[in-house]
Amino acid sequence: MGNILIIDDEPAVTTAFSRFFRQNGSHSTAEAHTGSDGISVWHRTHPDVTLLDVRLPDMTGFDVLEHLRPESPVVIMVTAHGDVPMAVKALQSGAENFLTKPVDLSLLQLATERGLEKASLRRLSRFMTETRTGASVVQMGSSPIMLELAAQIELLAASDRTTGLILGESGTGKGRVAEWIHALSARKKRPFVEVNCGALSVNGLDNELFGTSSNATDRETRHGRIEIADGGTLFLDEVGDLDMHVQPKLIRVLEGKSFRRVGGAEEITSNVRVLAATTRDLVAEVNAHRFREDLYYRLSVMPVVLPPLRARAREDLVDLVAALLGELAAQLQRVPPRVSEDALEHLLRYSWPGNIRELRNVLERAMLLGRGRDTIDLELLPAEVRGARALRIDHHVARTLEEVERMHIDRTLRMHQQNRTHAAKELGISRATLIKKIRQYQLGAE
Repeated sequence: MGNILIIDDEPAVTTAFSRFFRQNGSHSTAEAHTGSDGISVWHRTHPDVTLLDVRLPDMTGFDVLEHLRPESPVVIMVTAHGDVPMAVKALQSGAENFLTKPVDLSLLQLATERGLEKASLRRLSRFMTETRTGASVVQMGSSPIMLELAAQIELLAASDRTTGLILGESGTGKGRVAEWIHALSARKKRPFVEVNCGALSVNGLDNELFGTSSNATDRETRHGRIEIADGGTLFLDEVGDLDMHVQPKLIRVLEGKSFRRVGGAEEITSNVRVLAATTRDLVAEVNAHRFREDLYYRLSVMPVVLPPLRARAREDLVDLVAALLGELAAQLQRVPPRVSEDALEHLLRYSWPGNIRELRNVLERAMLLGRGRDTIDLELLPAEVRGARALRIDHHVARTLEEVERMHIDRTLRMHQQNRTHAAKELGISRATLIKKIRQYQLGAE
């Protein structure tokens, strides 16, 4: 839904257009019949799109456009006396489109919807430019879903003894979230120690986590990461790769905060808070007997699910681009601190299979290529981003509404690990309605 200003000297035209837009898209409208009134209404309402007649009683539409031009308005010029030179002049003066009367309403609607998209992009661009990074430790985004996720992270941080499991695709920021949880907790002055469970052999991981005793080797006693993290946080990245031999030892740490070094007999305690992350489906790993069920339940006391970038709202992506630009600008010299509208539009269109990691790399490369410039322009982005389309629909698959609804509910339940309360909230329905739909579509056990 958008806000549309119609400036035309014929009341019948403004009334007809207003009725059309209210009925086709539930847009709000404002009307003006002179150029001066149109300028006044524009400054009072700041519409998303302005439909502007060329011939007005007190001035031309081009005069109005010149007055508004510093505000970067989205203007569609409309006239009954148009020709090619006038259309060219309109576009050169900053108009987004040029239509002739009598206007084909389907063309009017299409042009207006494109104008509304352009206005939305400009708002996001201005917001990104004005955003100040570092105002909050947790900056997940500004959409309701991501604000709720940020609140969940803050709650988990406040309970500094609670184990946390962070789930999501590779590159979605699981390590950053673990750092936020530690930084917001009462343990923030103690060590944050990270171990990648998939990067070491079984023996190497055993030694890395628990350390080695001088009784087991000719060397001196070596402290493990669990001991080093005493009083702080131990972050186990890719915990789904944890070997079955090591898993029972980790359960002892979670249950009693105690362990033994490799080759040692001494019982050692460590007041450590464990956070874990994985790209794997741990429920499937448990069912396949590759991950202990008791360890899974001890780790997933409060799971945090990070959505991939392709599933995040446009405003969340703008927040993320702004934050990454701020971080990179502080590390690099003489690089452009912002992106152009055209470049931003293509960044928002791209699906980002590599998620945040890929986005950061693309922005860093563009900033380095654009050294000395004020803005990252489209040509500085890689070909795959420049070629991203607004609608990524390659073919049509015929489906009934029931099939589409079933698939959407199933995906949402999976995203929330079958938590019906959270899924119902995202779907915008009551929990009772969701349960009814689950029964109707036979989506798993009740």
